[in-house]
Amino acid sequence: MSISDDTPWPASRRAVLRDALGIGAATGAYGISFGAISTAAGLSFLQTMALSLLMFTGGSQFALVGVIAGGGSPLAGAATAVMLGSRNALYGLRLAPLLQTRGRRRFAAAQLVIDESTAMAIGPDDRRTARYAFYATGLSVLGLWNLGTAVGALGAKALQDPSVLGLDAAAAAAFLALLGPRLRGREPWAVAVVAALVAVVAVPLVPPGVPVLVAALVAVAAAYRPVRR
Repeated sequence: MSISDDTPWPASRRAVLRDALGIGAATGAYGISFGAISTAAGLSFLQTMALSLLMFTGGSQFALVGVIAGGGSPLAGAATAVMLGSRNALYGLRLAPLLQTRGRRRFAAAQLVIDESTAMAIGPDDRRTARYAFYATGLSVLGLWNLGTAVGALGAKALQDPSVLGLDAAAAAAFLALLGPRLRGREPWAVAVVAALVAVVAVPLVPPGVPVLVAALVAVAAAYRPVRR
């Protein structure tokens, strides 16, 4: 369902909630993979759950356990996770005028600033629907991501090689599904293609996680470039 200014609020709310739950379910399946991989990398169940509850950004979590599983130090893993998670700061700058939170609510909202909630929030034209999309998606992903993490961590012995299930593709598929409707016109497509190419070229040249940051900088540069009038 396409949401516009003329869409009645109950219909908009139902559509947003349906999409938010769908995204949460897809991300929860991804969380199963993370829980299993984290436990296999040597982290305890509590450490794995703490990452999903407190860090709560899948790319950074995978980067951290990937470095540890590859023999790297926890400090190197944390540094990689911070670099990859820094994109959320850019999301926060975009979302702050929209959410307009104050005091303790600002900290709670900051915890929900992730790829999925940001993509859902900047889609609707009206502010009420955008805010609802942000919180519904953020809470849906938070709950189901942690549930998936717990299932994966507890079932790690049965899932000794989680990669064979292809669960790691779920999040990428969900994000592409969010991005697709926003690629309207030549300019968004051009920015997306250039950012993807730059990320691919950067893969063998920089540490894991950095190509995503480089691609994000391409998009930011495109957004703030001078416009000819």
